[in-house]
This record gives sequence, structure tokens and C-alpha cells, in this order.
Amino acid sequence: MNYKLVITDTYKKRVKKFLKKHPDMFSRYAKAITILERDPFHPSLRRHTLKGKLKEYSSVSINMEYRIVIDFIIENDEIIPIDIGNHDEVYR
Repeated sequence: MNYKLVITDTYKKRVKKFLKKHPDMFSRYAKAITILERDPFHPSLRRHTLKGKLKEYSSVSINMEYRIVIDFIIENDEIIPIDIGNHDEVYR
């Protein structure tokens, strides 16, 4: 079963900025997005619910340093990427 990725203009800008700063992460990012769309529960994504001010969101890993913050709406099979970056940069 594939999930629907809902990509906002804000997220597109954040990804563009992230990939400009980290061009070496493009293939890892693309792989993580592909896996996320096919199976958001895949163990390689290390998906987990966030805490604190981001408690309504989840996070998936691109690698051990960078992650994608997502709004994971299971009822509609939608995944809305919110932000991308390392743990200190994401969604401030």
C-alpha cells in the first residue's frame, strides 16, 4: 500500500535550502522519501513520535544526523513533510 505524500510549498523551499547546503545528502533523502511513501513503518526510517513542542508530529531519519519531521495522518493515508534538518535545526 502506498501512502500519499502531501508536499507543501513551504516544505519544498526547506528541502531546496537543505539540499543546497548538503548536496551529498540528495540520494539518501530521495531513498528515505521513497521508503516513506511505500512503507512509513519500515525500520530503516526509525520513525518515532516527537516530544515537547513537536509532540503532534513524527520524525523519520535520513541518516543518523538528519531527519524529516512529518505530520503522519493514518486515517487518510497521508504523510505531510513539515521540515528537514538536524535535530537542532528542525522546525523552530
